[in-house]
Amino acid sequence: MAEQSLTPENLESYSTEAISNFSKAIEDFADVITEIKSEDANIAVFNSIYVMIDGRKRRLAELGFFDESKKKEISEFPTSIGVITSESGAVIKDIIHRVSDRFPTKLLIYPSNVQGEKCLDDIIRGIEYFNIKKDNSVDVIIIARGGGSLEDLMPFNEELLVKKIFESKIPIVSAVGHETDYTLCDLVSDLRAPTPSAAVEMILPNRKEILIRLLDSESKLKKIFAHFFDNHK
Repeated sequence: MAEQSLTPENLESYSTEAISNFSKAIEDFADVITEIKSEDANIAVFNSIYVMIDGRKRRLAELGFFDESKKKEISEFPTSIGVITSESGAVIKDIIHRVSDRFPTKLLIYPSNVQGEKCLDDIIRGIEYFNIKKDNSVDVIIIARGGGSLEDLMPFNEELLVKKIFESKIPIVSAVGHETDYTLCDLVSDLRAPTPSAAVEMILPNRKEILIRLLDSESKLKKIFAHFFDNHK
């Protein structure tokens, strides 16, 4: 292939293309730097939040808020359950379904925001609602919401909520987020469930298992009585 000779015209074309490519590379490099700075800023924010939560956890732990000895006992057969959660969405539907399937029990639902500015106040009012009003007294309270970001779950790390849960006369089950999500609400509650559905399974007996045990006991009693009467004819 014959070499293309350089002329003033194609030299100018090469120069223009090189400058254009160089400018594009500079722009791409600047975008990368901006993205790195943005990621660094986000990491710094998350780190500061984690440090704040960890400091709060240590301080509240020293004051005894998370002591196992101060956990309230949950009834083995609760007759009524209070639920503080959003009245819309999958969480409340899952809880209602699991209660109905496992061991039908009276449910009292306190509608609450589970993220955002109103979340903290709503949940605190829900705990007060079940504790103060005798007509709405329940055997156990479930605080529930689905998974979310660290920012979404921040209300459940607030000191005011920790203290309100600790002061509750009614046992409280924390069912906040997914299994890998941990909040201060989990630590202070009387029981921590990995998911809202799991909370129901942990506090309610399984009626099918109870029925099987009853039938088994009935069968054993029949055998005992049959053996007794056979020996005393």
